[in-house]
Amino acid sequence: MSEALLRVSQLAVRYGDLVGVADVSFAVGEGEVVALLGANGAGKTTTLNALAGLVRPAGGEISWRGERIDGAPAHAIVARGIALSPEGWRLFVQQTVEQNLRLGAAALKERARFGPLLERVFSLFPRLAERRRQNAGTLSGGERQMLAVGRALMSDPKLLMLDEPSLGLAPAVVDAMYETLGQLRAEGLTLLIAEQSMELALEIADRAAVLQTGRTVLSGTAKEIAENPDLHRAYLGAAL
Repeated sequence: MSEALLRVSQLAVRYGDLVGVADVSFAVGEGEVVALLGANGAGKTTTLNALAGLVRPAGGEISWRGERIDGAPAHAIVARGIALSPEGWRLFVQQTVEQNLRLGAAALKERARFGPLLERVFSLFPRLAERRRQNAGTLSGGERQMLAVGRALMSDPKLLMLDEPSLGLAPAVVDAMYETLGQLRAEGLTLLIAEQSMELALEIADRAAVLQTGRTVLSGTAKEIAENPDLHRAYLGAAL
């Protein structure tokens, strides 16, 4: 693995008496694509929310470039170069496409970067350029997913985290989304992708970690994970 940008060690998150994740560990190297795999309810979204500063860990460590960031607020996480494109999009539906993208750029330190970043998003997702004056609430599901990813890119992240980028989308839209993620990878952007679809994620990933009931149960290169006979058992919820 290349130098670790992000390292997660024994992460635990609780919601009152409920355990969101109990023991999650993995690392993301600079320029890598890492897949966070698991069935629905495995703890993928909770893990990403903790990394993004949206929920506070109950235990474990999260380090960014060797410095601990667990417990830091969301705005401080974004300022460090970590952005999340969340499941369900969470867009400002009464605002236009361009207004949503402007909100994504709120953490930019150099305001001169806004124009080039906006053009980059529009080049990646030409449909957003066509819809820039349209309210986000009127977009199709695929367009909303494009906008969610585009909004995250507007903060000029060093690490882009995506939560279920294929969820609920038509196959053609999913193919187009993953083609765009491949382009971002080719440009050197580090990606952490949480997915239920292991086939999609393992095709693009360098390495992967598999979660089951809030714990990391498998980790390794994408090829090792794809060939591991325990992978399907983890998805079915069988003990490993």
